[in-house]
Formats: sequence, C-alpha cells, structure tokens
Amino acid sequence: MPKPPGQLTLGLEGEPMGSPCLQNWPPELHTLDEGWKPLVTGFLASPVGAALSARMSEAVSSGKTVYPPDPFRALRLTSLQQVRVVILGQDPYHGPGQAEGLAFSVAPGVRLPPSLRNIFKELQQSLGVPAPANGSLTHWACQGVLLLNTCLTVEEGQAATHARWGWEALTDALICAVAKCEHPVVFMLWGAHAQTKKPLIDATDVLRRHLVLQANHPSPLSALRLPLPFLGCGHFKQADQFWSARHEKKVQW
Repeated sequence: MPKPPGQLTLGLEGEPMGSPCLQNWPPELHTLDEGWKPLVTGFLASPVGAALSARMSEAVSSGKTVYPPDPFRALRLTSLQQVRVVILGQDPYHGPGQAEGLAFSVAPGVRLPPSLRNIFKELQQSLGVPAPANGSLTHWACQGVLLLNTCLTVEEGQAATHARWGWEALTDALICAVAKCEHPVVFMLWGAHAQTKKPLIDATDVLRRHLVLQANHPSPLSALRLPLPFLGCGHFKQADQFWSARHEKKVQW
C-alpha cells in the first residue's frame, strides 16, 4: 500500500519527512490478541490506567507529538501464546519517525540508532548473521519475539516524558503473563532498567521453565563495560542453544 503524502523517506541513512505519530486516544483494541486484551482493558479501567488515559487524551488533543503511532503494536504482532523471546526496552525513540511500536526497532528508511547497530553487531559476531537491509525488527516480532518497551509512549524530542504516567503497571502485568506461560521463554534483560524486572519474572516462574539472560544495555556508553558487556554476551547464541536442547525451531534472526 503506498504511503500517504508526507510520510516519504529519504533512504536508509536519511531522516523521514512528515513522521507519523499517535493520532487518537484511546487506540482501538478489538484487534488485540485475546491473551493480551483482558490485561490491557483491565489496566485502562483501573485508576492508574484511567489517569494515564486522561493525560494521553490531553496530550493528543492539545497537539503534542506523541510516538509511536500505535503504542500496542508489539502486542498486535506477537500473541501471548506465540511469545518465545522477550526483549525489554525502556521507552520509545523520541526522534521524528524513529519509533514504530517495537523496542529497539525503527521503520525501514530510518537511520540505525547506535544501540540497534550494536545489536546487529552482536548478532554478526555470535551467529554470523549478515547485516540487515534496514532496522525494522518486525520479522522478529512475527516469529514470537516480544519487543516490549516498559513505557509505551514518549513526546517528540523529550526522552522519558511519559515514564511516570503509569505504563509500567501494564507492562509489568504483561511480563508476568508471559512468565506464567507453560511453554519456555527466553528473557533478554539488557541494562539496569530491564534487569529490575528479573525478580518479577523469578517470582512468577516458580517452575523455572524460562531462561533469563542479563547484560549491559547495547548503548555505546555501556556495551563494552564490565562486568556484563553487551558485545560478546552471546545471548542470541544461548537462545539458539536453549531451543535446540528442547528440539524447538530457532528464531531466524
């Protein structure tokens, strides 16, 4: 389908023109997977969710530029029963046209952020995966990789603007729902913020079905820092070995 006017891109190393942003609040929920829908609707009906909705409605109606265009895209692309890997981010990219609703991912045609470059570098070093043509991780999401930011929205040019709006009450519930799954899941926790979720996962995964991997954030500021450098962590290889030991299909990274 052709892009609407004003959403053209200038190529991989260019910046998008007329970047898409969130247009309406609340977003439609009927296309959400039945595993996620009760958690999202229950959250929005709660006092914390209602307060967040009021702030979101005010932000959108007042003309503020809020990213991504669809805060629930990760849940639309990856159903609860499909989840095989969880990669946690913090909040969406706040530059024009970067955020596409999946943690660390950017739309085709958008310059690769430094953290994503390091993720691809680690893939190349550990599994020999060639550098991709663009920075969209949609093909991961469609294979069961839940690319979840713990805060689902942000305002343009201002990192963490919605970090205290209540999103983590929802995303913590989503993480717990995955940890309750009977099928094994690999959790990749990169950086101190993501690692605060490990006790939540451990408390829920009482049978220890899942594999929880920790390393520094892939940002250039911490990717090589001891004691858990991201570059060289081998998480993608460990995930492949985890699936192979269970005779499960590997993710095509």
